[in-house]
Amino acid sequence: MKGSAFGLDDVSPKDAGPLSVPAVESPRSDRWPPELFVVGNRLHTKEGREVVLQGIVTPSLEWSPSGENALASELVAIADWKARILRLEVRDDWWWGQSPVQKDGGASYRALVDAAINLAGNRGVYTMIDLHRYRAPRAEHMAFWKEVATKYKDRPDVLFDLFNEPHDISWEVWRNGGFVQEKTGKADEDAFLSDAEKKKIAQGFQSPGMQALVDAVRGTGARNLIVAAGVGWSYDLSGIAKGYALDNGKGNGIIYSWHVYNWHKDWQNAVMATAEKYPILVGECGADVLKMSFIPAADQEDPATWSPRFLGFIQKNKFNWTAFSFHPHCTPVLISDWKFTPTPGWGALVKEALAGRQFEYQGTK
Repeated sequence: MKGSAFGLDDVSPKDAGPLSVPAVESPRSDRWPPELFVVGNRLHTKEGREVVLQGIVTPSLEWSPSGENALASELVAIADWKARILRLEVRDDWWWGQSPVQKDGGASYRALVDAAINLAGNRGVYTMIDLHRYRAPRAEHMAFWKEVATKYKDRPDVLFDLFNEPHDISWEVWRNGGFVQEKTGKADEDAFLSDAEKKKIAQGFQSPGMQALVDAVRGTGARNLIVAAGVGWSYDLSGIAKGYALDNGKGNGIIYSWHVYNWHKDWQNAVMATAEKYPILVGECGADVLKMSFIPAADQEDPATWSPRFLGFIQKNKFNWTAFSFHPHCTPVLISDWKFTPTPGWGALVKEALAGRQFEYQGTK
């Protein structure tokens, strides 16, 4: 969640120490994981075997066009931490090469994304491409997904996470689009915007809505699993069960994404009604001993108690999940350094869960 809607980058990412960069690999379809399908509120293979996806978030391509140990950390996540899905945060403007530091039209950025996907897929691991944007979808995001879906529509190992964290919009606008009014004179949370873009945002914009993004993907012929985050910075999924579910089109299905941290309350109302009907993927989750300045300190539960209860909760409900974050300077952190030392209150427990440890179910919160 770097760049974060919630400001979880209070500890700003720093220059990563140099690690050995894995060789770029060509795609090996014989090694890819099986194609998945939504069946009720679960994920199944073509043969009917139920699959629960468990993994981590790799965030640095959201703030660095060249990434910070992106490929090297993926190898560790897969080989040592046993992740079976990686959430790869990307930006549409950098995909097109629109950063001032990019001089190649985005070619090297796209190549790095591709290398990350091949590295994972060739080891039987899924990649979830996360368009790491906030507030509400924009028209340019439809073009992004048409391009990405066309490129990866024949890859069973690739999932499409359409939009990171919608917030401060109604369920109607979330699903079907509409005008999104920004706060006058205040830019949205994206610190990379130019002055001209900030001024434009202050006036508001017309969002196409999440269904239009689904349609853009399905219009390419892509059947890949789609991941769709709810409102309230992706914490609130209640509207899905109240008539705002998306139309999947001719695809393998839609999973709904839930983002939850150690200050969120009332898990029951936020997610459980939707979880009865649809598969859930906890796209971001975590806790840190570092107190977040934008949340009252008293509302931030100690990771020592929150982490085992949360892991027990998602395991009991068979939620798919990707833990945040596999970077030592992007809180809440799973690792404390570039030796990939697990943090005691969060990372160590996630590593154990990925390796198969079952945590006690302690109910909802």
